[in-house]
Amino acid sequence: MKINWTGAVHQLNKQGKAYVVATIVGVTGSTPRNSGTKMVITNDDIFDTIGGGHLEHKVIKHAHQLLTSGEACQQLEHFQLGAQLGQCCGGDASVLFECFSASGANIILFGAGHVGKALMPILAGLPCSITWVDNRAEQFPDDIDSYGNVTAVISESPAEEVAAMPTNSYYIVMTHNHQLDFDISHNILKRADFSYLGLIASATKWRRFQQRFQHRDIEKSLVEKMNCPIGLAQVQGKLPMEVAVSVAGEIIELYQAQLTANAIANPSANKQKNAKPQSSKKGIAWQELKSLINEEVN
Repeated sequence: MKINWTGAVHQLNKQGKAYVVATIVGVTGSTPRNSGTKMVITNDDIFDTIGGGHLEHKVIKHAHQLLTSGEACQQLEHFQLGAQLGQCCGGDASVLFECFSASGANIILFGAGHVGKALMPILAGLPCSITWVDNRAEQFPDDIDSYGNVTAVISESPAEEVAAMPTNSYYIVMTHNHQLDFDISHNILKRADFSYLGLIASATKWRRFQQRFQHRDIEKSLVEKMNCPIGLAQVQGKLPMEVAVSVAGEIIELYQAQLTANAIANPSANKQKNAKPQSSKKGIAWQELKSLINEEVN
């Protein structure tokens, strides 16, 4: 059974994915659903319904436009169901759109061995979406479905899974096979669009891999972007949990730095609170509506 809008919000927040909550905040006349009805829209899915029909189609379309901008915002839109949308009920509905931007990273972990098993519970507690890849089904823990933001991929060719991953992903390579580690890393380097590529390796293994990458005509600058040895240098230890904490710390440090850099590069989000929002012809920005309400109260 598909989860409802409240369950969707909980799961999407855990995954750090972008979504829109659409709420009917006012109705006049006959409408498919009453005030307070909600639905959640993502780029590729919907949860719950505000009544279906042309109204819901227009709401989903508008939500997708907000998601395309990539920025958090609130907006109120008004719909005349009869005159504008051709619905026979003929009433009016006001819909509040609350767009929540993506807040987490896409992490791909190759390898379900001892370190992978120790690392996964830590990563699963972060606002991120995780794909966990291995060619051995029996290696995955029985409780993997309890992680709302983890997708297990059992693949006979793990290296080929790289092609399906999103851009700017965080890759962690720690399989049970050196050749498989090389093939996966090689495919990631060929894409040249990773935010992070960490490889678990000894000094000898790393030297050999660098030589092999050179023979495959991989640019040296790309290889230098790899994190090997993997993890934070100041976190010592070889136990699976010690390595897992070190790797998780390195990833957290990186994505927090990127969030800070994005905030500096795009200060408009911080200035939005002090700027007077512009109304579209189709609706009114929530900040402007709030100020009007306050004026009426005072």
